[in-house]
Amino acid sequence: MHTFHPGFARLAFLRIACLLAGSIAAIPAMAAIADAPYEWRNVAIGGGGFVTGLVFHPAERGLAYARTDVGGAYRWDAAARRWIPLTDWIGRDDANLTGIESLALDPSDPQRVYLAAGTYTHERAGNGAILRSSDRGASFERADLPFKLGGNELSRGNGERLMVDPNDGRVLFLGSRAHGLWRSDDRGAHWARVEDFPALATSESATASNHANRKQSIGIVFVAFDPASGQAGAPTPVVYAGVSSREGGLFRSTDAGKSWQAVPGQPIGLRPSHMVRDARGDFLLSYGDEPGPDTMSNGAVWRYSPARGAWTEITPAPQSTDLEGDGFGWGAVAVDASNPDVIVATTFRRWKPRDEVYRSIDGGRSWTPVLEHSEFDHSASPWTAQATPHWMADIEIDPHDPDRVLFVTGYGVWASRDMTAVDRGGTVHWMFDDAGLDETVPLDLLSPPRGAPLVSGLGDIDGFRHDDLRSTTTQFAKPPRYSNTESLDYAGRKPEFLVRSGHLHHPDPAIVRVAWSGDGGSSWTQFTREPPAGEGDGRVSVAVSADGAHVIWQAGGAPHWLTTDLGDHWQPVRGLPVGATVAADRFEAARWYAFDPSNGQLFTSRDGGASFVEAGSVTAIDGRFHGDLLASPLKAGVVYFAAAGNGLLRWVDGKTVRLPGVDSAVAAGLGAPAPGRNVPALFVSGVVDGVDGLFRSDDEGGHWLRIDDARHRFGSLRMMTGDACVHGRVYLATGGRGIIYGEPRP
Repeated sequence: MHTFHPGFARLAFLRIACLLAGSIAAIPAMAAIADAPYEWRNVAIGGGGFVTGLVFHPAERGLAYARTDVGGAYRWDAAARRWIPLTDWIGRDDANLTGIESLALDPSDPQRVYLAAGTYTHERAGNGAILRSSDRGASFERADLPFKLGGNELSRGNGERLMVDPNDGRVLFLGSRAHGLWRSDDRGAHWARVEDFPALATSESATASNHANRKQSIGIVFVAFDPASGQAGAPTPVVYAGVSSREGGLFRSTDAGKSWQAVPGQPIGLRPSHMVRDARGDFLLSYGDEPGPDTMSNGAVWRYSPARGAWTEITPAPQSTDLEGDGFGWGAVAVDASNPDVIVATTFRRWKPRDEVYRSIDGGRSWTPVLEHSEFDHSASPWTAQATPHWMADIEIDPHDPDRVLFVTGYGVWASRDMTAVDRGGTVHWMFDDAGLDETVPLDLLSPPRGAPLVSGLGDIDGFRHDDLRSTTTQFAKPPRYSNTESLDYAGRKPEFLVRSGHLHHPDPAIVRVAWSGDGGSSWTQFTREPPAGEGDGRVSVAVSADGAHVIWQAGGAPHWLTTDLGDHWQPVRGLPVGATVAADRFEAARWYAFDPSNGQLFTSRDGGASFVEAGSVTAIDGRFHGDLLASPLKAGVVYFAAAGNGLLRWVDGKTVRLPGVDSAVAAGLGAPAPGRNVPALFVSGVVDGVDGLFRSDDEGGHWLRIDDARHRFGSLRMMTGDACVHGRVYLATGGRGIIYGEPRP
């Protein structure tokens, strides 16, 4: 570890840490925006989020797509062995479209792909849309729907709700959550409701309650065609649709979707989730007592033979295989396109011993647990060695290669290379095929001026020290191991000293929700204890003084607490309202800042954060504030922050100045200064001179460069930060596309 000597001058320290030099520059008047071409990549993590569905094209080998609950859709590039993101063009105003409710391919045209896009159905969410592509997702046309979709709601792993007629590619059906069945006759450009569809689809029985006991509409979760009932060029007569109801949710039309009747003899008491057709014309269905993924404690797998009108239960394993005794369901079922006797199915929420992939080679009469005879290769994403496959809501057999089977999890996609080995008593080998499919939700990003270029805090998978932005790595060394790392900070004069706070999905009294590192995040030690019991729950924010001696903690809805001995003792901070954001000066250890986003009040501390006094306020323009305080890495006493309609503000000695050009700022970050400059590079997500996008200024708003473009908008951003040592590099914390970083194009 390097030692910081307090006698060094501030800028001399940064020159040593980042090999930077600067000279004082005046701020010129605002000039016109210029475009600055950037190259954009994911910081390599590999997976990290719930992949909700997979679709292979039946006619073209190697063509497959994936959908996610909050991270958009992807196409598999078989030659490069990576996923290509298809929805990065969606901007902040349309970020609700990055949750993909369903995905459909045209079996007769490999060029066409359709996305049913919409993340939430709550009152603040906009309506969904059908995104239509005739070039494999390279570009899309948008057809707005008159209702909302729920790509990140209950049943999001069911499907597919959106389907293209295999005999007539002009015809599509879409099962909605609360508005029945819809049909398009012009390749998804226009939609009309199928008025004759049974009312069960919009009834109380087609709803469910999530983990927070909030009721959500589930509605119609899949559509399936019987292509043998029709002929090419005309709509397929026999169509099925599955309603997520325990009252018998499978319906059939024999007149191309005009009228519908319940399929006789079907199972009652469980909800259908997937339906696939085999080469003989039979259909296989998976069931659960709940739609998932939040809960599921019972289920089954059934075969339906339309020719005989017969139903046969082929559930692979009984409930007694659940060693916890709380039951499990069945996530999905798939069949080999070339051999109807080969079937695979996944358990859902069987926590002990674990979820399983079952395989049958005799049409479902007997089954083999595949994962009991498997080996997993974690080299592509080393952190997955500590994860267990779960939320296996979809499984697919490659129609062109029966050895290749893919199943989804809550953290990515596993793919086999030799599935048929298990039929001979051999071992199945699985690869984590998630290159390019980074669907993490970053909660905080930190770029210290010494050590790794980036340290991240992530939802569900803790966080990482990223020594190489293009190589995957393991998570933070434990203990402690958090479900979410929610807040990160470094000591300005000792940048190897980091603090982090976190959250546990399943609280453990032995885990303290704040930790420190003396080596830039390579190893961690949890604090001795938390503040007194009852002092807040939920998200914990943490900040550290410039010398690393003082740490302020605030848990959601609770007062601020200060420790000067890494948690041996805590004292309440005086003078701050609950909910105020705090930040430490990067140079003066006694100096702290705070901001109350509820009313715009500013505060300062000169006693190491023990007490704060009011230091002015910001008058609200639209009543909304982002609230992150960004202490300058170059000069004591200077703070920047994004204040929504108040733009980008600079706060110096109790006075705030609105920097020129920024109409509104949703998020902001600081980075290494440009050569010859003595101010940090400023990055903004917002509106500059009337243009919505991502921007950089090297002269405190005198000139702005637009750094994103029409193909790289990345939906909503939770935060952003510049690289402390590399001028121009910026890191984006997206709402579901992982960590994106951009650099000026050579």
